Amino acid sequence: MTPNLTAVDHIHVYVKNRPAAEAWYHRVLGFTRVKQFEFWADSSGPLMLAGASSPFKIALFERPGEKCHSTIAFATGAQDFLAWKTHLTATLDHLPELDDHELSWSLYFHDPEGNPYEITSYEYDELAEHLR
Repeated sequence: MTPNLTAVDHIHVYVKNRPAAEAWYHRVLGFTRVKQFEFWADSSGPLMLAGASSPFKIALFERPGEKCHSTIAFATGAQDFLAWKTHLTATLDHLPELDDHELSWSLYFHDPEGNPYEITSYEYDELAEHLR
């Protein structure tokens, strides 16, 4: 039998300029440096970031970017989804793409390095009233 996994702990994200990436993740997603793990970034380790209410962390590694083949998807409720749509439209240098999946709604966007992100809500009917 396979042992249980309890949560996503962290996600590796590769960036060319860690200070610039840290500023972007703070401005756009509200992530801040995790002081407890700061010493890791002094060597070749990651700079750990987390959101105030996020149960997971993003590990920023300063390395040349590679073509990313996976998307990091965040979940949220209908009202927060609408707030994210407004926030991303105001803070990104590109408009987030809105997609109706008939059972969920998603916003797609990317960081300056091209790493793709998605924010999804399964509160479909409530959002349909506001988005159509």
